[in-house]
Amino acid sequence: MTDFRPVRRQDRLLDIPAAERLLETGEYGFLAMCSPEGYGYGIPISYVYLRERGCLYFHCAPEGHKIDAVAANGRVSFCVVGRTQVLPYTTAYESAHAFGRIGPVGDDTERWEALLALRAKYNPELADAEDAYMRKSFARTTVLRLDIEHLSGKCKRVPAGI
Repeated sequence: MTDFRPVRRQDRLLDIPAAERLLETGEYGFLAMCSPEGYGYGIPISYVYLRERGCLYFHCAPEGHKIDAVAANGRVSFCVVGRTQVLPYTTAYESAHAFGRIGPVGDDTERWEALLALRAKYNPELADAEDAYMRKSFARTTVLRLDIEHLSGKCKRVPAGI
């Protein structure tokens, strides 16, 4: 297992429960990978975090640059930024950063559960809707699972009045 660096600014450390809450409530995150050509490749992407499984799920097409990068090197990081506020000479922020290994989900039951979880997060009004659309596109939808090996959080709180 890889040793992960500690957060340099310990005074800005966001505890793990707060980092997990940010993963649960974040709208999107930034998935950082290494392309097969050896360059960094990062994309903004929607996701769902299932705390009980300790993983993140993403959906995508079954081919493309992201799939090629994941196949070349499954070690990735994923960052979610929560609230921010630009202030004179500084920025208040909160972020969670997950590191782990990512790969396609092969089990159809797990894939379906991940897609339902994504739908529940982004379209809760469709929770009881007919699954015709999802079933129709299921065969051409890849689900990626990032198993979190390390999670850290960081924040900068700015005192009131600044």
